[in-house]
Amino acid sequence: MDKIKNKENITLDLTDIERAAMMGKALSSEIRLEILKCLVTKAMTISELANAFFLPMSSMCLHIKILKEAGLITVVPRPGIRGSQKLCGINAASISLDVFAHTNNRIRKPPVLVNMPVGHYSSCEIHPPCGIVSVNQYLSQEDSPHGFYSPERTDAALLWFTWGFLEYQFPNNYLQQDPVSQIEFSFEICSEAPGYNNNWPSDITIEINHRHITTFITKGDYGGRKGIYNPSWWSDSVTQFGEYKKLRIDHKGCFLDNVRVSDETMESLGLADGYYFTFVLKVDKDSEHVGGMNLFGSRFGDYAQDIIMSVEYESK
Repeated sequence: MDKIKNKENITLDLTDIERAAMMGKALSSEIRLEILKCLVTKAMTISELANAFFLPMSSMCLHIKILKEAGLITVVPRPGIRGSQKLCGINAASISLDVFAHTNNRIRKPPVLVNMPVGHYSSCEIHPPCGIVSVNQYLSQEDSPHGFYSPERTDAALLWFTWGFLEYQFPNNYLQQDPVSQIEFSFEICSEAPGYNNNWPSDITIEINHRHITTFITKGDYGGRKGIYNPSWWSDSVTQFGEYKKLRIDHKGCFLDNVRVSDETMESLGLADGYYFTFVLKVDKDSEHVGGMNLFGSRFGDYAQDIIMSVEYESK
């Protein structure tokens, strides 16, 4: 009992389909079940698990990512002889699904997801060094902003620049149909350094409808292992993956990774006015850390997505 007293008893219900599906995905693999079995006995690093299961590090990283996102394991840095390693430990003592729980709740309209490909920006200002690539090839000569204005930019799967901005226009018809409880934006992003540099801070600003929401710091331009979804032709000596960010906006304020960053609300930002609202990612040339930006699409990095807007509705 001592081993499980601090572990989580996870109870799922059908009011949160996304989480239930995520858990189902995590438990649908025999290898991931065997990994959980190992971690019940003792905590292990990702490299130790890869060796134990005779898997490449990239495959084991993907399994660990899925288990962590489901809340089944924890992953924490541990200093080692060859640098920091990630130590994995079991987090769940039990899992159950209450199939009937949702029948006691008020009816809620399912959330709407809007996928914005990273190359579908409506306006930009780009200063080199910079670059833009599709999943198959470079879309223009590296360090030339011309590719950012080419029609082929809509195929972009990864783009980077030193300072400037990207402006996206999100449709707001989903905000005008029923009362909305919150809007969330998620994306993968990091700094931009020559090659890659895991210690390369950059100040990145988010603006919505031309109002400053927050400026956050990405800690580096990450490399050293291949991004989970990177194509095989992408060089191991350059940027590989980024940080996963979530911005939530509701009736009380704006929250980046669950930390309040602004008093602006859905109402004060006028998100439901007109036909669209603007979403800007920006590196200001006058900021303290002008460390550039890499923005990942669904076929690069560690997360299989572009910029996703999620609209959740009030219960009825």
